[in-house]
Amino acid sequence: MVERKPVQSYRDLEVYQISFAGAVKIHEMTMRLPRYELYEEGSQIRRSAKSIPANIAEGFGRRRYKNEYIHFLTIALASCDETQVHLDMLHATGNLDAAAYQSFSAQYDTLGKKLNRFLQGVIAQHIEPYRDNATPQIQEDDIQYVLEAGN
Repeated sequence: MVERKPVQSYRDLEVYQISFAGAVKIHEMTMRLPRYELYEEGSQIRRSAKSIPANIAEGFGRRRYKNEYIHFLTIALASCDETQVHLDMLHATGNLDAAAYQSFSAQYDTLGKKLNRFLQGVIAQHIEPYRDNATPQIQEDDIQYVLEAGN
């Protein structure tokens, strides 16, 4: 059964919550990297991971302008892909052990799928205008968001 959740803030979105928690974990992981990687690959992955929740939030702030909302969600999805590339690089260069790599990789793979599904929901909502003055809704896996009046 699909859970219905009212959305009053970007913080209510599961994709934001997952991406924010992931960015914090990535930040913590990079602080343990060797000094020579701390400001190279470490800096790059911190920026890409933090870009995901930031773009979800900025897009949500512009949600009344669907093209802009779609634009920022697309950037968030691209940053998710970029984060995965940096994880691959850290693992391939021996700076991220297999267990941590698998954990982060699985988390960002799941996030990418959820972000893509959420983005597709926003696109579908943009292409097909609301019928019969229905309440705007966006489906995300097992959660259905209902945009509250005034949002």
